[in-house]
Amino acid sequence: MGLLLKEGIDINLIKSAILAFSLIGFLIIQINLFPIFKNKLSNYTLQMAGLIGNTSFLGIPIAIALLPSTTINFTIGFDLGTTLFAWIFGPFFLQEKSKNVPNIGGLLNALINSPASRGIIGVLFVYVFQLEEILGDYLWIPARIVIALAIIIVGTRLGIITNQKDKFFDLNKEIKFSILLKLFILPFIVFLISKYLNFDFYQSSAVILQAGTPTAISTILMAEAYDVKQKIASKILFTTTLISIVTIPLLKILLNVFNKNFVN
Repeated sequence: MGLLLKEGIDINLIKSAILAFSLIGFLIIQINLFPIFKNKLSNYTLQMAGLIGNTSFLGIPIAIALLPSTTINFTIGFDLGTTLFAWIFGPFFLQEKSKNVPNIGGLLNALINSPASRGIIGVLFVYVFQLEEILGDYLWIPARIVIALAIIIVGTRLGIITNQKDKFFDLNKEIKFSILLKLFILPFIVFLISKYLNFDFYQSSAVILQAGTPTAISTILMAEAYDVKQKIASKILFTTTLISIVTIPLLKILLNVFNKNFVN
């Protein structure tokens, strides 16, 4: 909410949010529609882990560190789209009743209670009462503090996972493909889309880096809540976070090289 008030809600944020939400939904449909993909990602835990990134706790801090502030709305928008999809459809997918007709009331309740929705609703209320300038300045400081401390949450969660005494590098083919999808395939797809939509270098970098973030903590929280494939979610979260230490800087280097050689 603090970030949204500081930067404002504009068309860039909306475009990025729609891009993230619709792309994840489209890829979920394609994975379950074609046997060649379904065989590699046979359950929703693998699919969600391969598509839902840690855009809040890692993506936004990374964008603030590496990109101009003018692209923050692209970063926030992608985070909002990803978060909305995760908390609207994630609980529905992971429930054993997922083959039933969707419960509209349940989906609306999940939408209203999602962190991204609450932030947007809070901002809209602030705009209605024309308090955006005052609250924007006040909330910007705690917002930056929360972003700076977000890394601690990731580290704490990883510490809890490692104490489970599981073999985190004992990965089957499905888990490996989910990791490949999250850290390599999804960022490449977003790169192609950003070129098609004529995003400039920094706009493309914002959404591609968000797409390349490791698996979101929300995937393991939902897996634990519904007692579905918790170990799989833990392994993917752990390994993608470690591997992203290399892949995210590599993505930024590749983007810089591409921009230098093919744009200039």
